[in-house]
Amino acid sequence: MSFNPIYAFIKTTTGILTRKIKFQKDDIGKTIQMNDGYRFTILKHAVKASETEDKSKITVLCLRFHLKDAESEKEVKPSKLPMFFSLGLPGLREKMWMVNKWNGDFQGIYEWNNEENAHKYVDSFAMKFMTRNAVPGSVKYEIIPGISLHDHVRHLQL
Repeated sequence: MSFNPIYAFIKTTTGILTRKIKFQKDDIGKTIQMNDGYRFTILKHAVKASETEDKSKITVLCLRFHLKDAESEKEVKPSKLPMFFSLGLPGLREKMWMVNKWNGDFQGIYEWNNEENAHKYVDSFAMKFMTRNAVPGSVKYEIIPGISLHDHVRHLQL
């Protein structure tokens, strides 16, 4: 399995067409408060059908950034194009896209099947693309092993 953009695009497209990637609507519009006090509103939530794996290895990646040249950052919805190059990556199980309506920061919370794949994402083409399109110095991330996205977000909801 590969962290290459063409592979990811094909896997995302086939995953959506075969309904192995589904978009949840229940959490859209909910607000969570992160441990640093910043509040983010959920814009999109994708879940991939995944095989039963060792749940103790599940890892969350929280990634925050501020886009360059966004006219109205506080109202921008996540672009669909970058989504096609991330959802098909090996080991990605779930992702939430969020925005801080106060300062325009974007945040993604990802659930990976293991810590190794979370680190691979941080070193991937997707992260390089994001860094190029973000305000310099605004990209920050935290890798949290041993917790699911659902459990991580549950204690943050307002």
